[in-house]
Amino acid sequence: MNTLSHLLHGKGNEVWSIGPDATVYDAIHLMAEKGIGALVVLKDESPVGVISERDYARDVVLKDRSSKETLVKEIMSDKVVYADPHQTVDECLAVMTEKRIRHLPVMDGDQMIGLVSMGDLVKVIIAEQKLTIDQLERYITG
Repeated sequence: MNTLSHLLHGKGNEVWSIGPDATVYDAIHLMAEKGIGALVVLKDESPVGVISERDYARDVVLKDRSSKETLVKEIMSDKVVYADPHQTVDECLAVMTEKRIRHLPVMDGDQMIGLVSMGDLVKVIIAEQKLTIDQLERYITG
């Protein structure tokens, strides 16, 4: 079974972040520039939240607020759920589904070592299933 440590080894550990006092405009601009859907919000190098495109859509656009005047800390999700690098992909998928979140910071003690998305986990599961199917086909035809 694949662990987050294994997933991050293949994906990489780069995590894009922003501070809580930055504007939502700056956060959305950074997400667009990097082609990502969420940023970890860091204060004194510790994660204090996550801001996503979903937060922007629900708490800025739909409420007719200004992204240049609204601060990240005003709309970020501050109840951050973390994962351990030794957790399995299946365990994390279950947590993310239960908590209705799409991004999960991976913490090794007090240090953030990566961020995984629902899409990252689904890709791993699809690859595992394809491998199983290929092995079964070889067994049947071999």
